Amino acid sequence: MAPARRHSPSRRDGPHESIDMTTSASRLSLVGVSKSFPGIRALDNVSFDVRPGEVHGLLGENGAGKSTMLNILSAVLQATQGKIFIDGQHVTPARPADARAAGIAMIHQELQHIPQLSVAQNLFLGRPLTTAGGMLVDRRAQERRAREILAGLDPRIDPRAPIHTLKVAQQQIVEIARALLDDAKVIAMDEPTSSLTPSEFESLAALIARLAAQGKSIIYVSHKMDEVFRVCDRATILRDGRFIDTVDLSQITEDQVIAKMVGRDILHERHVTHARPEVVMQVEDLSDSGLIRNASFALHKGEVLGLAGLVGSGRTELLRLIAGIDSAKSGRVILNGKPVDLRNPRSAIRAGIGLVPEERKKDGIVRERPVSSNIALPCMGRFSRFGLVRRRALHAEATSLMKKMGMRPPDVNRAIGTFSGGNQQKAIIGRWLAADVDILLFDEPTRGIDVGAKSEIYDLIAQLAQAGKSIIVVSSELPEIIRLSDRVMVMREGRISTILNADAISEDAIAANAIPKSQGPLAVAQSIEVLS
Repeated sequence: MAPARRHSPSRRDGPHESIDMTTSASRLSLVGVSKSFPGIRALDNVSFDVRPGEVHGLLGENGAGKSTMLNILSAVLQATQGKIFIDGQHVTPARPADARAAGIAMIHQELQHIPQLSVAQNLFLGRPLTTAGGMLVDRRAQERRAREILAGLDPRIDPRAPIHTLKVAQQQIVEIARALLDDAKVIAMDEPTSSLTPSEFESLAALIARLAAQGKSIIYVSHKMDEVFRVCDRATILRDGRFIDTVDLSQITEDQVIAKMVGRDILHERHVTHARPEVVMQVEDLSDSGLIRNASFALHKGEVLGLAGLVGSGRTELLRLIAGIDSAKSGRVILNGKPVDLRNPRSAIRAGIGLVPEERKKDGIVRERPVSSNIALPCMGRFSRFGLVRRRALHAEATSLMKKMGMRPPDVNRAIGTFSGGNQQKAIIGRWLAADVDILLFDEPTRGIDVGAKSEIYDLIAQLAQAGKSIIVVSSELPEIIRLSDRVMVMREGRISTILNADAISEDAIAANAIPKSQGPLAVAQSIEVLS
């Protein structure tokens, strides 16, 4: 298990910091903010403040109230009670334009722009610069002003370029430029790095530091703890719509923050094995026409077998062969002592194998369909008679599984695309319970979900193993692999390099077996950093 990490060097540790936040008055204050919907209290008497020049994290699980708070700040929603102050002045924005006028800008996770319009046109959308008579849009003036404001953010962005031709990171910079055009004092960023590469995140972190040094106050929402500790000074933690704490991130560990978010220490819970001696699947010399070469291993009843390795090592490709998505060139798979022909996904499902894919939104769900339909995808025959769906039976099964999976809200008729990533993942797991498969293949099961949902997925995997299901888990996070696994199978360049038993599992051992033999000790250290 990786040790608890303290706050790593952040943007405020550099020489550019010009704001003394310890003595500055609050830029933004929220006092007793509550929000109720029919049957739900999304926020309950929440108060916190953000200082000038501060990057302030807003943390919590899905459903903690973060999005509701941001929507109230940006006047998409109105608070049921409570007050908002900007520089000590009480503000009551009734619509988003009022919030912008008050100095509050919102940068949404789903970027707000019209793809076919130029960068400059998107910057001035809804508030164009006009010619002297006020009748025509002054495009030259817009492009000139856009170029001026982008010069301090990313001068490579051409104001005349259609915005859809920009990379996501550059589109995000255009959103920030729009906030600066409004002379925003507070800029709220909702999951700003969900579509960014690590290098793009570093560029964004540097930009955030520059904005903070200019006195802008940044609210940063993310479930990625390493990012929060990298860019934020303090953080306010919400749980179930209530204020839990505001913490100085230089004085607290990631583990302690996560414990406050979920109400318990989830990272140091010990792995309990449910593996039994019985072999349920034997893979013998399995190869494909590309990367995978002579993969051989056994999977036991109730076992969680971790599958580790660098990106491109063949982890996903191996799962796809076992799930019948790709065809094997040679080798065989034996289930309960009998060879099986896994020629397609349907044959794998009939054999009792289910895959929870890496690309959840692309490969795992039908976004527009309700939860009930998504759960029944591989086993609709169970809920059909004479070609007609038995809706009552499907509704009852889906309701039971939603409750068992802990999905929120428990609405089986709601489109699955409107649920959080963690709840979507639970629905996919529920799908394989409905299909009654015996072997589950998890490819990056907690990618893109918050720490609380991670804990719930860990618990579900343990419960499945305890019930006698056999599981293979691929993960790029070493602490996750170590936390979940009875044994760890390490892949390197398409081959299984080793299988580590419980007493031999460590980050060093995994990393040493994951890198090519031609590389030395430095590469081992670097691979530990990449994997963890």
